[in-house]
Amino acid sequence: MTTTTNTEKECPAQALLKLLAGKWKPELFKLAVAGPMRFNSLLRQINGANKQSLSVALKELETAGLLDKITVSEKPLHIEYHLSEKGKALVPIFQQLEGMA
Repeated sequence: MTTTTNTEKECPAQALLKLLAGKWKPELFKLAVAGPMRFNSLLRQINGANKQSLSVALKELETAGLLDKITVSEKPLHIEYHLSEKGKALVPIFQQLEGMA
């Protein structure tokens, strides 16, 4: 008899929803759909966000492959976050979910 772990049974949609359920992640994803994002701009746009929690959320979305982090070498040097191809593929799904709400 073989046993399976919870991660083997987890539905892919459930894993995605867990990923996006973190603090500030839905807002970050929605802002990324609108266009490139800069860290300081995000701090101003998201009420109640602090540097640490925002940084963690961005890193997790980047690690999951939903955001790309790009260093722009124009002066002043800055970093922008863009939706990755994987993130762009999820946009129609979330638009459908928004339509149902």
